Amino acid sequence: MTKFEHSSAFTRRSVLLGGGALVVSIGASVSLDTVLSLQSAYAEGAKPPLTPDQLSSYIAVNADGSVAAFFGKMDMGHGLTVAIAQIVAEELDVPFKRVKVFMGDTSNSVNQGGASGSTGIQYGGKQMRMAAAEARRVLVEMAAGLLSTPVDQLAVNDGVVTSRADGTKRISYEQMLGGKYFNVQLDWNKQFGNTLYAPGKAQPKSPSEHKIVGQPIKREDVAPKVFAQEDFVTDVKVPGMVHGRMIRPDVAGAVPVKVDESSIKDIPGAKVVWDKGFLGVVANKEWDAIQAAQKLKVEWSQVDPPFPEQASLYDHIRKASVRKRSVDKENGNVDEAFKSAAKVIEAEYEWPFQSHASMGPACALVQIKDGQVTCGSGTQKSHFVQEGLALTLDLPVDKVRVIHTTGPGSYGRNDADDCAMDAAVLAKAVGKPVRLQYMREQGTGWDPKGPASIHRARAALDATGKVTAYEFTSKGFSRVDVNTNGGKPHDTLCGQTLGVALKSGDGFGVPAESYAFDNKRLAWETIPPLLDRSSPLRSAHLRDPVGPQIHFASESFIDEVAAAVNADPIEFRLRHIKEPRDIAVIKAAAEKAKWETRPSPRRDQSGSKVSGRGIAYCQRNGTRVAIVAEVDIDRSTGKIWARKLTVAHDCGQIINPDGLVKCIEGNIVQGVSRTLWEEVTFDRKSVTSIDWLTYPILDITETPAEVHVVLINHPDLPPTGAGEPSIRPVAAAIANAIFDATGVRIRRVPFSPERVKSALS
Repeated sequence: MTKFEHSSAFTRRSVLLGGGALVVSIGASVSLDTVLSLQSAYAEGAKPPLTPDQLSSYIAVNADGSVAAFFGKMDMGHGLTVAIAQIVAEELDVPFKRVKVFMGDTSNSVNQGGASGSTGIQYGGKQMRMAAAEARRVLVEMAAGLLSTPVDQLAVNDGVVTSRADGTKRISYEQMLGGKYFNVQLDWNKQFGNTLYAPGKAQPKSPSEHKIVGQPIKREDVAPKVFAQEDFVTDVKVPGMVHGRMIRPDVAGAVPVKVDESSIKDIPGAKVVWDKGFLGVVANKEWDAIQAAQKLKVEWSQVDPPFPEQASLYDHIRKASVRKRSVDKENGNVDEAFKSAAKVIEAEYEWPFQSHASMGPACALVQIKDGQVTCGSGTQKSHFVQEGLALTLDLPVDKVRVIHTTGPGSYGRNDADDCAMDAAVLAKAVGKPVRLQYMREQGTGWDPKGPASIHRARAALDATGKVTAYEFTSKGFSRVDVNTNGGKPHDTLCGQTLGVALKSGDGFGVPAESYAFDNKRLAWETIPPLLDRSSPLRSAHLRDPVGPQIHFASESFIDEVAAAVNADPIEFRLRHIKEPRDIAVIKAAAEKAKWETRPSPRRDQSGSKVSGRGIAYCQRNGTRVAIVAEVDIDRSTGKIWARKLTVAHDCGQIINPDGLVKCIEGNIVQGVSRTLWEEVTFDRKSVTSIDWLTYPILDITETPAEVHVVLINHPDLPPTGAGEPSIRPVAAAIANAIFDATGVRIRRVPFSPERVKSALS
């Protein structure tokens, strides 16, 4: 039991032993019957079931007056816990320091979707706000009964309820409930995941009443992480555990047909776990497990190399059969408008496979004991890993506990969920707890990838240069070839190697913007995976799934059309955008960046070193972002430096401006990296980008010198996401700045020095 699970000593017996009255303030007392009736209505000594319709599943008041907030999402590095604590403290009227947020432990939180879709505050925070508001309502009603004072004559400050008329009549939250559990049912919408919502009877505070929400409270978890005062998932140990390593084929799609276990007989404690395509080893010491994986002699099945040559990737996408097509937005008569166009502008853009390239490969520890499974994992989605482990091990879900433990980072579906499932199979096979860590080449080479794609855009102009029609179509590998989480075996590498039936999904997306063209069509098409089972190029979610590539193409193309009609890129956008908040972010970014109104490209530069500016904008699930990028280019080397980026950001109500700015800065740095460097390489057999040399990312010498952030706050609007929107326009803003500097349009990412130098020559 944790300190939050201990029932209070405040029972009928303790009340009677205390003289039959609860002392709530000097000179005031309440009868035993009143105390017991209120306790029966609102509090329980035993813990209620962990279900979304119970207030106790979200909020607890401890015996010392501190507040525990149980959050079914995860903080993958944004400081989300600070914002959630601010929301809870605000609604409960307790000091911020008194709230502690517990995340991603399936034993004390319900499935709110994990880290997913920038919904930590948008949906997760919304639920925690309603739960905290309901907790306050219940506590104030309890106080009203105990103080014999109407609710509307009570005030709350720092967790103490006081009579407005008589300051001596007061009682604290911990005196009423401390150590017991709320016995209050919520109105749950019967959904799990991101859309879970379970309000009570209370309404949250008006934004005008906020004192804690909106404050730039600093994180306190950075120093403990930097100075190794907290365990990462790689540090977790249990008695009797062994170490595991997985073995992958040199040719994707091959499976073991012969395994010589005698080849590792000299390694102490080394054992082989082999089942169909699943192959791993365990040993008592980690180095022995590594040696066993390297020395084990395996004969693999003979398969034809499954991949095309990398040079033909985009031709493959162009020619591949379409598995699913979706027209997500259409108005007017696009085909007829193109027939009558005076001029048609067309372009095609290309985006590669990209890896999560987390700081380290995944690690998980799984212990199976007395029919109970405990897993420590760096996953983004503990509750889905719980479901996946239950299915993989053929156990009821309630027999599995997953504890989110800080890992090497993620932002999407990296290798963490796969590692947890592999560890579970190893642990079941050897009958001991298994700590499994992938090797570097497996973390980068075998993680699910962000999908490669092409994007075709065309615009019809009339004789005056007016845009009469616009069409944009993306075609690529699905963003959900394997799903966003490890909740189903067919979506994990473990399940696929064990031969489960496959269920590849289809999904992509269209540009999120508000350009109002009379005739407009936005569509996407997905194609089959290159290898349907156990593929190192299986595609899934990577931060802002398919957002950067779609908007690299769409916002580059809008710039191309502006250049074709000799218009300033911002003036051209504002001519066609109709949403006021979209217009506001573009104007805010332009003003902060001191944008000079003129068409692109510049005509006033010569020599090898040139500079340019570019604009791009987008929406994402209610959030609006505009970015002005200023870049320096060395023509002789092809090296690009994204020197300065100015970001205007509107995500509705701002909970914590300090955390929000840092979140945006992180988006920008990763966005620049994905734009300038990141590309999965492969040959016909497998992925060849397996480490930092073969999969380079932005290094510290290449980061922007300046990132300026303009926050547009709308306290009266619901907060929307910030974890991903600002990465979305980065590539397009840089591409448009390159064009402004050089007059050359580069339509394939990444903008590596070799590619840029070739384009400029």
